[in-house]
Amino acid sequence: MSLACTGGAQPLLSHPDARREAEEFLTQFTVLYPNAVVFRTALRGAAAYQLSWFDAHLWAYAEHYGLDEIVSEDFEDGRFYGSVRARNPFLTTKP
Repeated sequence: MSLACTGGAQPLLSHPDARREAEEFLTQFTVLYPNAVVFRTALRGAAAYQLSWFDAHLWAYAEHYGLDEIVSEDFEDGRFYGSVRARNPFLTTKP
């Protein structure tokens, strides 16, 4: 998060502001830590759904911790991966 906000020609935040925002996230959200089950689930997801290693981990966390939905442009919109539904926030719905 910090690199995405402070890099590039026109950074969105200064480094101190990005660190402060990251610290705020830690107070607002639960941190989900890796474990052997999540790792094995990611291995399974990469093979079963042909996901990249990063996407397999994202899905594995959602699957393991019981999250209903992944919001990402990198998954097929509306598809269920195990018990987790993917939603692309950049697609517009038809009237």
